Amino acid sequence: MNAAPENILEVDKLITSFETERGLLRAVDQVSFTVPSGKTVGIVGESGCGKSVTAMSIVRLLPQPAGKILGGEVRFKGRDLVHASEAEIRKIRGGEIGVIFQEPMSALNPVHRIGRQVSEVFRLHTKLSKKEAWDASVEMLKLVRIPAPEKRMMDYPHQLSGGMRQRIVIALALACRPSLVIADEPTTALDVTVQAQILDLIGRLQQEMGMSVILITHDLGVIAESCDEVVVMYAGRVVEKASSSELFARPLHAYTKGLLRSIPTLETPSKSVLSTIPGMVASLADHTHGCRFCQRMGRITAGGMGTRERPGFAEVSPGHWVETCPECYQP
Repeated sequence: MNAAPENILEVDKLITSFETERGLLRAVDQVSFTVPSGKTVGIVGESGCGKSVTAMSIVRLLPQPAGKILGGEVRFKGRDLVHASEAEIRKIRGGEIGVIFQEPMSALNPVHRIGRQVSEVFRLHTKLSKKEAWDASVEMLKLVRIPAPEKRMMDYPHQLSGGMRQRIVIALALACRPSLVIADEPTTALDVTVQAQILDLIGRLQQEMGMSVILITHDLGVIAESCDEVVVMYAGRVVEKASSSELFARPLHAYTKGLLRSIPTLETPSKSVLSTIPGMVASLADHTHGCRFCQRMGRITAGGMGTRERPGFAEVSPGHWVETCPECYQP
């Protein structure tokens, strides 16, 4: 994959594995995608498909010592993050790349006040004094629309609602005005109204700061509303990627089509049974080398090639890539 100046991030054939009692198991299997400057790229798929592991591989936050990046490249503004020193990655992580974690209660330290946690980001990545970092933190809470920010700075995480905690996590991620933000299911466990507020907030701040966003979710409604490009992952692999408009208008992989069919619409009759994808994502130890969606559906192509050999990944129209399994590629 050649470097392109318009892409702030390039992930090329990334392989991430975990040491387990059953050996070294691949959670991310040769994943490739790019993030254009100023754009939002959505990564979608069911739980267990490798979305969060991909994101944590980018910023080198894998569980240690089990998690290992075994191959591929991650280039941020042309810099190799896979082989960067720990000191280099610490400067980039939190400074130039912000992360909005999935669970705000686990992302925030329960024994420290909000003010200390937000101001610590400024102290680590800038040369601000303690008072300047505190003042900057108050301004950051104002930016994410936390009411009475001076008072909230003295609160502990358990004193805030779920939506407020999520805003604090967003403030932590955006404190140093990063070029790229990775939002790992930022609306998980929030009610619908608060979800909309959080997504609107991320979109507004993206416009104001000119940053790029990777939005990880299993909600295709969120993808349709917020993303410019979409990467569909299944069982550790990318099975389809395209612009958001192209993907929703012309899905080509059976898994993508199954996800789209599962979305209820205004035309869906009341009390009707919603469409589902049979089965579930196989565990890491049970992944086949061939087409993993065929494995789930219990089907093989002529001669068993659907489960024995890995399908190719081809650009079938400009910007639209799909895994070309004979059974799952459905033009």
